Amino acid sequence: MIKGKFIDNLPKVYGIYTGGFIGFIILMAIGEQMGMTAKAIGVAFVAFTIFIYALIGYLSRTAQADAYYVAGRQVPTVFNGMATAADWMSGASFVAMAGGIYFKGYGYMALLVGWTGGYILVATLLAPYLRKFGCYTVPDFIGTRYGGNLARLCAVIVLTVASFTYVTAQINATGTIASVALDIDFKYAVYVGLVSILLCSMLGGMRAVTWTQVAQYIVLIIAYLLPVFWISNKMGAGFFPHFMLADEVARIGELESQFGFVKNSAADLATVPKGLAGITKAHSAVNATPWAFISLALAMMMGTASLPHVMMRYFTTPSVKAARKSVGWSLFFIFLLYSSAPMLATLSKLSLIDPNLSTGIIGKSFAEVQAIDWFQNWNQANLMFISDFNGNGTLELNEFFMGGKAVVLATPEIAGLPYVISGLVAAGGMAAAMSTADGLILAIANAISHDVYYKMIDPKAETAKRLLVARALLVVIGFAGATIAAMEIQGILGSVIWAFDFAMSGLFFPLVLGVWWKRANRQGAIAGMILGLGSAIWYLVWVRTGGSGFLGLTQLTFGIFGAAVSFVAMVVVSLMTAEPDAATQKMVDEVRIPSGKSILGKQH
Repeated sequence: MIKGKFIDNLPKVYGIYTGGFIGFIILMAIGEQMGMTAKAIGVAFVAFTIFIYALIGYLSRTAQADAYYVAGRQVPTVFNGMATAADWMSGASFVAMAGGIYFKGYGYMALLVGWTGGYILVATLLAPYLRKFGCYTVPDFIGTRYGGNLARLCAVIVLTVASFTYVTAQINATGTIASVALDIDFKYAVYVGLVSILLCSMLGGMRAVTWTQVAQYIVLIIAYLLPVFWISNKMGAGFFPHFMLADEVARIGELESQFGFVKNSAADLATVPKGLAGITKAHSAVNATPWAFISLALAMMMGTASLPHVMMRYFTTPSVKAARKSVGWSLFFIFLLYSSAPMLATLSKLSLIDPNLSTGIIGKSFAEVQAIDWFQNWNQANLMFISDFNGNGTLELNEFFMGGKAVVLATPEIAGLPYVISGLVAAGGMAAAMSTADGLILAIANAISHDVYYKMIDPKAETAKRLLVARALLVVIGFAGATIAAMEIQGILGSVIWAFDFAMSGLFFPLVLGVWWKRANRQGAIAGMILGLGSAIWYLVWVRTGGSGFLGLTQLTFGIFGAAVSFVAMVVVSLMTAEPDAATQKMVDEVRIPSGKSILGKQH
């Protein structure tokens, strides 16, 4: 029996939860041995975990503003680190990142460098100081630091553009997993994913999302690491494969040379379903030059330090010191997954192309490959495809195609692991996508309800009315995101990278200079946000429609262009207009003092 406050019993509560989840995995493994079907296992994993998240969301319901917006500022550092890691490691990290590395090679390691390095910027430049400020949302900081409703509104617009782009990718990921696990069409599965997301956040806001995200992190990290260690051990790469990565990559190079890879013609590729790529490494602009790598890493670093849903997590800690420690824990929990993504991509490719492994398919007849259960499952989901381009009846390297989303989700089946592991991975992918989507939808809804409705439209609104508006916005924003996701305008990874670019274009320098440059004023911040985001959107459209980019910046790194414009505009306009008043400059000085009460105190 657990006694005392929930906060005081967190290790015990989540210890019991972890033990129960491992017990459920064992129960499903026993069920598989007794004849339980793959579909039943997949449905059980997804349904069980969603039920647990929904239960946590219900038990965390609240009618208090500080609990709804910032979880009462009571979240301990370790658990906030886990929640932040879950919030951070989205469907893109879990489902799509290993696929990017699989198809694009080392160039996509820039994502790992940038996403991890971004937390150094968060820890040193922003998180502790925004926590000291005592705000509820990122636009709340912008509006109070610079003054005036226009600055606050501009921040809400940038936040909405970046977060909405991001959330469509997460709903896309939940839809992909739900469509495979539940055997339903993708365009309906995205709405199943949406309902699952809303169940976690509707009643309890940030408090519910926080405790749900801790639970989701436990599921996703078990689901990601267990297959990596199991497959590696089965293939003879060692129980801890990370130290063997160079050897395994060299082995892939030898096999590609041995099989004599031949590039497909344009006519061949015209028959390949949209969104699928060849089994071997595709060279792209991402890894063409050192600058391409550096620019992508730089964009992801600055984007990380600009994303509102990440910043919001550090508003929930009890103190400024706790916010700084929480960043360190976030990095540790994120490292556990990110250090394993390259290994998973490598093991997945070896499973397919190494003829010494029973799982290898290169060199087999088309009839043999088409008879394999896992190929049939993923082919029906439109995520795998083969075609006898060479006309010899034998599968060659250039004749197998797979969607990037399938690399993580299908690898346990390809490697011959029990199907219960595939069900576990599906549950992990859902947890990753849901946790981030929760944070994103909440960031948008909270910004509009708090910064637009409460601060600008109806400052006298009662708490109950404010929370009702926030909950209604959750539904509207989520439904809109699911509708866009169903159109599949952009892949998961591409959408996520765009979100980082949008965020850094409009928010990075207004946030950083708001803390570190007292001379930054309202006019400068407004110019920085409007011109930064506007120029970034223009650059993206220009490059997408055939324009040649500046300085090697592509549609993946257009945020650097927007951020540069934002910086110049903010500095020039601030220097050309009156400096902030003495009270504002004193407030900025106080923000940089680690100890003491929050600047905003109980103004909310």
